[in-house]
Amino acid sequence: MSPAVHAVFEAICAPFAIRGAVLEVGHSPGPASLLRLRGFRDASRRVGLNLEPLTPDPGCECVTGNANTMTRFADGAFACVVCNSTLEHDPFFWKTLAEIHRVTAPGGRIVIGVPGFAGMGPLAYAPRRSALGRVLRGLARLTGAAPLVAGTPTLGEHHFPGDHYRFSEQAVREVFLAGLRDVDVHRVLTPPRFIGQGRKT
Repeated sequence: MSPAVHAVFEAICAPFAIRGAVLEVGHSPGPASLLRLRGFRDASRRVGLNLEPLTPDPGCECVTGNANTMTRFADGAFACVVCNSTLEHDPFFWKTLAEIHRVTAPGGRIVIGVPGFAGMGPLAYAPRRSALGRVLRGLARLTGAAPLVAGTPTLGEHHFPGDHYRFSEQAVREVFLAGLRDVDVHRVLTPPRFIGQGRKT
């Protein structure tokens, strides 16, 4: 995980001070795990879910399973559910989203990060006043190159095991976090990654 993405998750989750159970969908053991965020220090339980069997992760319960059907977890079992760089690899991501909402307790938090796309044309690649931005605008005018005129930067393919989707900020806000309160979406890096959070009513 990019340090910049991790820092945004840290900034979002630190104020939560979660005391209940926390679930990370797409857990990867180690110091960069989202289950190790400061906001989860006092969590009563930390559960990491992954399709593949995981190596033991001290202080975390590692579970193998498909997030499309998290039947092992009761409705409202978690005070917070986090997920990063996972939904783009999930061919049925909408099923995972439904399960994330189901297992989050009323008043609980959902925080999701995904690779995305934003804007179109040279400004999507570089700021207007930057040297690169000026060069790209000039090239777009001179050549009419479709990638510069109508394109947008996106994260390249990375198969774990597949790679199916990229998402817009609007999708994160209106689809992933639909029905939640206090919704906020952060954009970081180029190509963009979106990290959205909201509170379940």
